[in-house]
Amino acid sequence: MSKRFIMSIDQGTTGTRVALFDERGRMHSTAYREIRQIFAHPGWVEHDANEYWDTTIICAAEAMQLGDTNANEIAAIGITCQRETTVLWDKDTGEPVYNAIVWQSRQTAAICEELIADGLDEYVREKTGLLIDAYFSATKIKWIIDNVDGVKEKVKQGKILFGNIDSFLMFKLSGGAAHVEDYSNASRTMLLDIHTLQWDDKILDALDIPKSMLPKLMPSSGVMCETDKDVFFGQAIPIAGDAGDQHAATFGQTCFKPGMAKNTYGTALAMMMNVGYDLKMSKTGLTSDIAWMVGERPEYALEGLVFMGGATIQWLRDGLKIIKTADEVNDFASRVSDTGGVYLVPAFTGLCAPYWDMYARGTIVGMTRGTTGEHIARSALEAIAYQTCDVLECMTQDSGQQLTSLRVDGGATASDFLMQFQADILGIPIEKPVITEMTSLGAAYLAGLGIGFWKNKEEIAKQWQVARVFEPNMNVDQKESLYSGWKRAVKRSFAWAQE
Repeated sequence: MSKRFIMSIDQGTTGTRVALFDERGRMHSTAYREIRQIFAHPGWVEHDANEYWDTTIICAAEAMQLGDTNANEIAAIGITCQRETTVLWDKDTGEPVYNAIVWQSRQTAAICEELIADGLDEYVREKTGLLIDAYFSATKIKWIIDNVDGVKEKVKQGKILFGNIDSFLMFKLSGGAAHVEDYSNASRTMLLDIHTLQWDDKILDALDIPKSMLPKLMPSSGVMCETDKDVFFGQAIPIAGDAGDQHAATFGQTCFKPGMAKNTYGTALAMMMNVGYDLKMSKTGLTSDIAWMVGERPEYALEGLVFMGGATIQWLRDGLKIIKTADEVNDFASRVSDTGGVYLVPAFTGLCAPYWDMYARGTIVGMTRGTTGEHIARSALEAIAYQTCDVLECMTQDSGQQLTSLRVDGGATASDFLMQFQADILGIPIEKPVITEMTSLGAAYLAGLGIGFWKNKEEIAKQWQVARVFEPNMNVDQKESLYSGWKRAVKRSFAWAQE
């Protein structure tokens, strides 16, 4: 039977999606399951890592069933995942030694402060392209080693492995045969020297992390391992693509040329610009990443990630309870002509790019007796657009590239209100493609490219299709006035403003 599909496993912050794609890049079938969020203490965010594995198998079976296909029709598997989220597991049993510490979690802020006090901030920035922050994997590894009973001793005995979610899933899928990770995910651990493409000994020593527990580094496209027949539907299928979620989305958007950029509107917001084979170090608070490695050389990217994107809408639903479903926010926001001067700064887990304030807190400013739930709903949607504008300003300065349009993807692109306001506040067209599940598609493209399912990036680029373009129509004075108000509101959320 011919191999007709590429399977994409997209393990995200709020759930796991498995999809099948055909040779034209069309989604044939998909299945999704939510992941339980664990908030043991204020600022902490964790997952039961076993849910990653369980939901992957459930969704894979369901996607094949819905697509009326089976495992022997799968040519290859691509994996993409929430980045920075950290799992340590027993080498022999495959069992996690503790919950996965999620990228959003702030529980390692004190370790970051110690590293900064020791004068490592400039070194880390220069070597890894990142800033010292609880967001990244490195301090999460140390926290688990230092705080979970028995782990430190097992680490000394060489019995514990570290991986991000891609690495953990490949270990499980291969029946424990593979402990690997691609360079894009590795570049978000705060442990990789993105110049030499090696794990950095100085940072490892500073955190007392043995290199032996780290995965083998591999390109983002090409066979990394195979599934074990006993654990994956009786088939040995090559896993031939792997990338962090934002890298995969950028690949799915076919941003293959320097200066091309996309923004993903998921739980978080992530704008990424391809800067080509020559690394550019940010001077404005963005991060410098390995976009992907296809072939022998890595391509680099500038990135600005914002913690609270779609998660802000979830907060309106689950926290404030002013809406019952996420879809209702658009109706709420449209009932008022503006926010009435209200700005919501959703710094619920601190501020990420370009501010990097671990202790910033969510703030609503400008409320009066006339403020309603509709005003707050609208301000939440507008906050997503303003945060994107913050990042684009920095990206333009770092890259020297002036964007003429922005490609978008992710669940929140379903909001026409948000997309139009985004075009207005940026002053450039917003291009929404036919397929908005770009993270899944990007992982599939990397896997298919790795086995020759697609010949090259040029063939893939021809498959990208735009569904709608949102043109800016706000006058410059109004845009600048609104954005200035946002900037003032952000300052009110900084840690020093809470004192």
